[in-house]
Amino acid sequence: METRAPFIIVGAFVLAAIGAVFGFVYWLHNTAGTGARTVHHVQFEGSVSGLLVGAAVLFNGIRVGEVTNLGLAADSPRQVDATIAVASGTPVHADTKVGLDFQGLTGVPVIALEGGKEVGASTATRTLVADPAAGQSMTQAARNALGRVDTVLAENAEPLKNTIANLKTFTDGLAKNTGGLDSIVAGLVKMTGGGEAAIPKTIYDLSIPSEFAAPKKPLKEQLLLPTPTAILQLDTQRFLLTPNRELAGFANAQWADSIPKMLQIKLIQSFENYDIAHAPLRSADSPGANSQLLIDLRTFQVNTNPGLAAEIGFSARILNKDGDVVASRLFQQTRKFDRPDPESAVAAFDDAFASIATELIAWTAGAP
Repeated sequence: METRAPFIIVGAFVLAAIGAVFGFVYWLHNTAGTGARTVHHVQFEGSVSGLLVGAAVLFNGIRVGEVTNLGLAADSPRQVDATIAVASGTPVHADTKVGLDFQGLTGVPVIALEGGKEVGASTATRTLVADPAAGQSMTQAARNALGRVDTVLAENAEPLKNTIANLKTFTDGLAKNTGGLDSIVAGLVKMTGGGEAAIPKTIYDLSIPSEFAAPKKPLKEQLLLPTPTAILQLDTQRFLLTPNRELAGFANAQWADSIPKMLQIKLIQSFENYDIAHAPLRSADSPGANSQLLIDLRTFQVNTNPGLAAEIGFSARILNKDGDVVASRLFQQTRKFDRPDPESAVAAFDDAFASIATELIAWTAGAP
């Protein structure tokens, strides 16, 4: 009994091992992809560099079989015939597209199938024709593309030469006119609001007289005082300098309003300080027809020759309700100042305006 027991154990182990081998073969045959297969033929036009027997066959990116045979067509030296075996359930039809794909870092070639519109599993052997460019590697494709570029350059050599010559002429012209281009660019920058931030303007306003010599003669009636008329040059907020020149201190200085409008407001305020009950009104404030005090501005500027002086000059006319001129006069005041800066100029303008406004009010009060 002791001698027979080991033989029984060994025999059982051998039978188990044989059963395991058969089981593995069965699993490999039915599960690992070597089950029922359908054979198809693939025709390549040109090189299939690197494709080997046993290479994978992919359908829409999924492995469905492998290459079982490769050979050259006897009647066509450029044609390569490949035989593939794929799982029987693979829908290979006449409209299935065939190509080569390169996988991994080493670029191992595989046959790639792409499904068409026909559905259902293939049941018969088919002959598939690959895309003519399927056998091209990336290197070959790049070489062909460079060849086409070289052909295009060769066919257009003369036009390209002329274009380069014209570009050289254009760049030479730009180089000769760099200064002008800089001015154009600077102008565009200013027009679009770019460049350095603008220095803020300093605003100046006129002072009005508040003291008048006694006895004060009251105004006879309430006049209208429209905006003074003036030439376009005077319709500005800038300090005007004559003769036509610039003083650095006045570059960023300006009046609180355009000169005609500022003069209108300051004259009305001066009249109000004199006789608030009968001070002139603006045209838009008038409820009905009134006599008018018309001002025509002649000068409001800084005279720089021979010295510095603030000049204010205008003509005044009083029109009755019928539009007839009942009184008219010219008014002119000049005040000198020493320092070429806006503060000194404004002080001179204040003094000149106080005198000319007082003179205008007294004349208006005494007019017929």
